[in-house]
Amino acid sequence: MTRAAVRVAAVALASALAACSSAPKVKPAELTTFTPSAEITVQWQAHVGAAGEFTFVPAVVGSTVYAADRSGTLLRLDDGKETWRIDVGQPLSGGVGANAKRVVVGTAKAEVLAFDAATGKPAWRGRVSSEVLAPPLVGDDIVAVRSGDSHITAFEAADGKRRWVYQRTVPSLVLRSTVGLTLASPRELIAGFPGGKLVAIAAGNGAATWEANVALPKGATELERIADVTSSPVVEGRAVCAAAYQGRVSCFDLASGNALWSREISSNAGLDVDGRHVYVADDGGNVLALDRSGGTSVWKQDKLSNRGLSRPLALGNYVAVGDAQGYVHLLRRDDGAFAARLATDGSAIVAEPQRLGNGFLVQCRNGGLFALAVH
Repeated sequence: MTRAAVRVAAVALASALAACSSAPKVKPAELTTFTPSAEITVQWQAHVGAAGEFTFVPAVVGSTVYAADRSGTLLRLDDGKETWRIDVGQPLSGGVGANAKRVVVGTAKAEVLAFDAATGKPAWRGRVSSEVLAPPLVGDDIVAVRSGDSHITAFEAADGKRRWVYQRTVPSLVLRSTVGLTLASPRELIAGFPGGKLVAIAAGNGAATWEANVALPKGATELERIADVTSSPVVEGRAVCAAAYQGRVSCFDLASGNALWSREISSNAGLDVDGRHVYVADDGGNVLALDRSGGTSVWKQDKLSNRGLSRPLALGNYVAVGDAQGYVHLLRRDDGAFAARLATDGSAIVAEPQRLGNGFLVQCRNGGLFALAVH
């Protein structure tokens, strides 16, 4: 078998692993009853098409929401009211990235499609090295796109002219993930990679400014040595934190990349950070709160095992997390106890929940969009 064939087989196997990790592997834990101490209400709801086997993360810009689906639908909602809805003319595989001027999506045929945010009219097209699974990062003057082969391509936001390409050697066996990019400042973005690497990249020229290890691959087989960063890094204050599958949760100094602390926790869903804690959903379906300053355990909510959890989202006194049956669970920040629960459209909440005003937004696998508030 050729090296190319081996790699295709490896990616196919990793794709299966990634698919399994987004849904419960065994019977999910039954939902427990509790006395609510808060309430989740639906501010508005809308519908885009189904995501299929892909994950579409909605983009939030102020009170405006952009969402996409597998069939090629792209829409804009303002305070829940549809402003425009277009058919981009081909199936989509990754999205959405947006700011006040541009909204950007990607395809499985390695195309990047940019549209005018106000009107939905096509702005420019670009090409990358492989399928686009992650939402593009859209800054004031740059659009950075991570392709499935872990290359990062930067385009000029105004006209789509290619600015630079960042690439690195990756292990032969990697997870097929939707890990995105994080803009740490107008001058620097942060990217996680297969093999547990976290890299700060200069937005101007694509040069790496520092590199750190979220996790170190270990084990006797290539399968055991998968240690990919599979969710977007989170920047909070002077720190950046990330999680790796079969690896660790680690936080680093944002300026230097020096390690602050790490914990042996495997997560394919990811984490969020606030002023006190780091919240992570591990691969068993537990939600854990870690002390932000040193990584020590604060609490663990273990009543959601095998429910295919989304990335947690910190919301003031609460933490929200979605599951593979379309439920949104609200946990108390101080002790992890259940505070409220809401059923959406019954399909998996795989996309990372997004902050929206004083509340948050979830997009479900079947296309339901729910703007939620906590009381």
